Amino acid sequence: MNNNIFPCFWYDENAKESAEFYCKVFNGKITADTPVVMNIELFGQKMMLLNGGPQFKKNASVSFMVICETEDEVDKYWNELMDGGMALMPLDSYSWSKKYGWLKDKYDVTWQIFLGENQTGQKIIPTLMFIHENNGKAMQAMKLYTNTFPNSRIGNILKYGDGSEGHPATEDPDHIQHAHFVIDNYSFFCMDNSYDHQFDFNEAISMVVMTDDQEQTDHYWNTLTSNGGRESMCGWLKDQFGFSWQIVPKRLIQLMSDPDPMKAQKVVQAMMRMQKIVIKDLEKAYNS
Repeated sequence: MNNNIFPCFWYDENAKESAEFYCKVFNGKITADTPVVMNIELFGQKMMLLNGGPQFKKNASVSFMVICETEDEVDKYWNELMDGGMALMPLDSYSWSKKYGWLKDKYDVTWQIFLGENQTGQKIIPTLMFIHENNGKAMQAMKLYTNTFPNSRIGNILKYGDGSEGHPATEDPDHIQHAHFVIDNYSFFCMDNSYDHQFDFNEAISMVVMTDDQEQTDHYWNTLTSNGGRESMCGWLKDQFGFSWQIVPKRLIQLMSDPDPMKAQKVVQAMMRMQKIVIKDLEKAYNS
């Protein structure tokens, strides 16, 4: 599995508390502990928790599927994540799983707890919901993402019209009920949904992509901002579907972690002025 791609969750000052909570629930570990950024590892998967402020709230347009091998495991995660949370789909038996539920935890992160066979080797799988003007574009998004990144493929696709139990009348039979895709060896699920939810993609949940060099940085940045995407600040962008990515050269992290606080600070200040991260300008600031 690729730890150069991982989710980032936006918090208003409670990232540390949340990091400790998830590490307890999933028997994970904290790998970086700073006032702004917490990194945790759950089942060998990296996640970043960012104290960004009150601007953005997490919602169910991006949820996290946890694939469980036993009913006891489903019950454990469900019961612990429900502490202070709320059920969005009750824990029950469904056509796609003998035991499944969808919940929002007390930190507004949504989880789908699923009993079933894990065919990806990845325990926690981000799941993107394409709603409103994105409804019907899940296939287009999978093509964009798998064409942008190496070691990528589109896996199993279930369309609403394929379902044995008949699809909801509200959904277009050609739209995607559930699909699996991989970008650079990191698995995602996605779905189309016609329901008029009161939320959509925002910066509260983004995907971080660590890059090896400027060429890779430029390629991801240019491809993901094309056709209606938007450049933001400090390596952040929105793609044409409004989903947020952070394209971060590994060199930035090295320079920001320099033992000389003055040098590190100069790098941070240079980064704060950038949209796309330009490594040679970081180096120039570092050496200034």
